[in-house]
Amino acid sequence: MDNAHHNRKEFLERRKELRKNLTPAEAFLWKHLKAKQLEGRKFHKQHSIDWYIVDFYCPSEKLTIELDGQVHLNPIVQEYDQKRTSHLENLGFTVIRFENKMVFENLPSVLKTIKDNFTHSNLE
Repeated sequence: MDNAHHNRKEFLERRKELRKNLTPAEAFLWKHLKAKQLEGRKFHKQHSIDWYIVDFYCPSEKLTIELDGQVHLNPIVQEYDQKRTSHLENLGFTVIRFENKMVFENLPSVLKTIKDNFTHSNLE
């Protein structure tokens, strides 16, 4: 995929705003993903792909991670999430989702699931 799909300029201000105002779950998980802490993989927070901004993105794995709070229990939001996931998967990305409470209540399981989705043994 060419870089035209990534971090479009029209989303720059929104990405900055989201990075400055991470949800508690995003901030907690970020502590464990930043600085290549998870098996040497580099992650970006609030990265845009086409017209979607994903919570976390690992370029070497084409892996996106989404954290879902209460708002994602709404059927309209769930339909949007499914459309978004389908679009990203059609572009060749793996999308994994966790409920916010999982990040706090079972972080080892969350990190294991992320690692289980690593398909490349080669690090960046």
